[in-house]
Amino acid sequence: MTTSGSNVETLLDMADLVRPNAVRVAAALKLADHLAEHPMTVEELAERTDSHPVMLGKLLRYLVDLGLFQVDDAEKYTVSELGEPLRRDFPQSVGQFLSAEGLFGRIELGLVGLLHSVRTGEPCHAAAFGREYWDEINNDPAFVPALEAEGTTRIGWDAELVVDGYDWTGVSRVMDVGGNNGTLLIELLTRHPHLRGTVLDLPNLARIAQRRIEQAGLAGRAEALAGSFFDPLPGGHDVYLLSGILADWSDERAISILRRCGEAAGPEGKVLLAEIDLVVPAAAPGAARTDLFIAATVPNPVRSVDRLRELGRSAGLRASWEGPRTPVRSLLEFSAGGDADEDVGMPREHADA
Repeated sequence: MTTSGSNVETLLDMADLVRPNAVRVAAALKLADHLAEHPMTVEELAERTDSHPVMLGKLLRYLVDLGLFQVDDAEKYTVSELGEPLRRDFPQSVGQFLSAEGLFGRIELGLVGLLHSVRTGEPCHAAAFGREYWDEINNDPAFVPALEAEGTTRIGWDAELVVDGYDWTGVSRVMDVGGNNGTLLIELLTRHPHLRGTVLDLPNLARIAQRRIEQAGLAGRAEALAGSFFDPLPGGHDVYLLSGILADWSDERAISILRRCGEAAGPEGKVLLAEIDLVVPAAAPGAARTDLFIAATVPNPVRSVDRLRELGRSAGLRASWEGPRTPVRSLLEFSAGGDADEDVGMPREHADA
């Protein structure tokens, strides 16, 4: 074959969408898990996975071509060595991660809207599926199993800064706004026994957070509420915490979120912003791919502390304290009311010109 022909084949292979989607469907249907029990025919697998037998047969035939599964003379399928990592009980399983119905898998499937991102600078998910990622994940009951299976149960991304870097001694009640499955609030209340708190998130995660709060033995001090941070928030909390939230939203919507928190906090309350900065070092392995992925899926992955303070002022808030920083997270407290045009309560060198 000529070099030109080889290049064409390479490009077509690079652009192939059938292969990655077939693998992700196999992961979503848990084909490897079912076949690990014993060999099955297409009909048996279709009944087990609630699938269309003819289409499932075509999928399996292709997956055999890819080397993920094998079929014997009795037309019964088994998992090959290559396909073993699709099993959920495999030591280094990628089954849930690759699943077309998983949290990470759904993000990556949204990349079919990459053209929209490149043309507009906006995230690609809504262009692909008609709804923003978190709106879809948090409201569609189909994603509840994925939220439970993939949701973190330990704080990460330097969230220790929230627990240890802020003075919680004078705080009685905290609301973790957009608090996901309750992991951070549970850690806060465990480490600071005087605190009481609330997780507020959309319905799917609120239900999961409530179960996790009860399992942690904190039902007497905490609760989870279903709600949106674009709507008026319940009052009565001393601190309204936003941890890793604003990066998922445009400036306009980030200001709206901050404004809602400020309204709920009132003149005596605080809004604590613990934002994550997703900076990809240029020299890191796979940096170009990671940088493109983040830019296409996260609206504002990088905002400086100065920019966050500007957003706060636009929401009618004033920065009253600037906390310690880590390489991936910053801590900034806002107060509601007062003169929102001038930040106070911080060393002069941190104030805007």
